[in-house]
Amino acid sequence: MMRRIGARERRARLPAADWRWAGAAAVVVGMALVGCSSREAGEKEPVVTVEAAVVKRGTLQRIVTADAVLFPLHQASIVPKVSAPVSQFYVNRGDRVERGQLLALLENKDLAAAVAESRGAYEQAEAAYETATKASVPEEVQKAELDVKAAKEALDAAQKRYDSLQNLYRQGAAARKDVNDAGVALTQARNAYEIAEKHLTTLQLVRADSLKVAEGQLAAARARYEGAQAQLNYSKIRSPIEGVVTDRPLYPGEMATAGAPLITVMDTSRVVARAHLPQSEAQLLKLGDRATLSVPGVIDELSGTVTMVSPALDPGSTTVEVWVEVPNPHRALKPGTSARLSMVAETVTSALMIPAPALLTAADGSTTVMLAGADGRAHQQSVKTGIRQNDLIQITDGLKEGDQVVTSGAYGLADNTKIKIAAPPPESAAKQGAGGKE
Repeated sequence: MMRRIGARERRARLPAADWRWAGAAAVVVGMALVGCSSREAGEKEPVVTVEAAVVKRGTLQRIVTADAVLFPLHQASIVPKVSAPVSQFYVNRGDRVERGQLLALLENKDLAAAVAESRGAYEQAEAAYETATKASVPEEVQKAELDVKAAKEALDAAQKRYDSLQNLYRQGAAARKDVNDAGVALTQARNAYEIAEKHLTTLQLVRADSLKVAEGQLAAARARYEGAQAQLNYSKIRSPIEGVVTDRPLYPGEMATAGAPLITVMDTSRVVARAHLPQSEAQLLKLGDRATLSVPGVIDELSGTVTMVSPALDPGSTTVEVWVEVPNPHRALKPGTSARLSMVAETVTSALMIPAPALLTAADGSTTVMLAGADGRAHQQSVKTGIRQNDLIQITDGLKEGDQVVTSGAYGLADNTKIKIAAPPPESAAKQGAGGKE
């Protein structure tokens, strides 16, 4: 029957050297076990320090930006209609002019002479016409009118005599021969009346034709006179608009050529910024949308209005031309200057918004944020976005007002990681407080 050997007995059987090595090994193993237990007990879950912002409501605007070139509201390149040397200029470049103001005078002595000649012919024709219309009736017409009147009276008398003899003949108080003689006399009187009336009508037509001739001569003389006056007026160069003289290429004495600009006047009280936008952006805009214009280093932002969105694409650039009209009261904006436009295509009030750095976009295009939960951990949350304005993004789904989202340190942060929210710098806190205000 076997007997269990105790530890003390086993130690007694070992050589002295082996016993010492076995004791040392036991001590080492024991120390190692104690060290592992100590490290496991001392290890803690890592905490990541992040920055966070509160989801707030505010007003956001969809802004369409574009580079533009400034044009005057109105521009007139004044072209003379006659070729003649410049007699005198009344304005210089930079002068302000009113609508209808005389700007220059061309040599016009020959035109003035033509006006005087045509005026005399017109006055003669006018006098002839007045004589033809207001003069007494010619003797022939007057005699013809008297003949018609006498013939009408003779016809009426012959008609009465014939009717009277007819009645007497029916009563047996007149002879048939007397009735026949009265009928012949009535016929003769009617013929005489018709001849006199035709003669009067012919004379009246002749007189009407003479009046038409006089009227035609008067109209022709008036047209020649007005044409000469127009030619004379063409030598007087006037401004069709109110504005500023921006170009005057000639000097007095030089030949002004018909069809070539002599003076350019621009109305710069308002300017039009013209921009070319992609169709996807232009379709967001409409007439009346608010806009701002800026020329860096030249002038502060000015407010304007969208006045034109072209209904057709530019065939050369396949873009849409958009005009924004801006007041220019101090004439600080110069036509031809490049400017920057910001047009408000949409305004959303009471929009949920977060800082742009809080939004994470995956390779597939999906968008998420890391929520700073009440449990002190970060939780990944899918969201849908709306419009963006500067560093603020609208959230249309996935968040609610008052949620906290990680704005710094979210990239690469694992879901359910324990986090610690650091206090934002004073400037960031101020920006967050003003982010939802317009």
